[in-house]
Amino acid sequence: MIRMLAALAALALVVAAAAAARPSAKTLSGTVGPGYTISLKQNGKLVKKLTAGTYTFKVADKSSAHNFVLQKEKGSAKFEKEVTDVSDTGSKTVTIKLTKGTYKYYCEPHESIMHGSFTVS
Repeated sequence: MIRMLAALAALALVVAAAAAARPSAKTLSGTVGPGYTISLKQNGKLVKKLTAGTYTFKVADKSSAHNFVLQKEKGSAKFEKEVTDVSDTGSKTVTIKLTKGTYKYYCEPHESIMHGSFTVS
């Protein structure tokens, strides 16, 4: 009986360690507005390159005249996601699996002046 309890306790530790070792989504911070500004940062630095994987996008929309759209431009499996809506403000969080390719983020009504891009390898 004691051996069984010890084995169960050891198994519980292994399961807990495996769960803790699972990679969690990396966080990216997006901002759109006020004014005609848009950015995407990780740890305070502008995103230019990322590795493929799952990312949590936390976007602060500071203007009801703008939105935040993420689009995969080059690579397999085209993708487009409107993270925030033009008429709304506030924060929105989404989790997205990024695959290899080139992505851009932009404000749809002002795409010609409000945009950025990054690559995923």
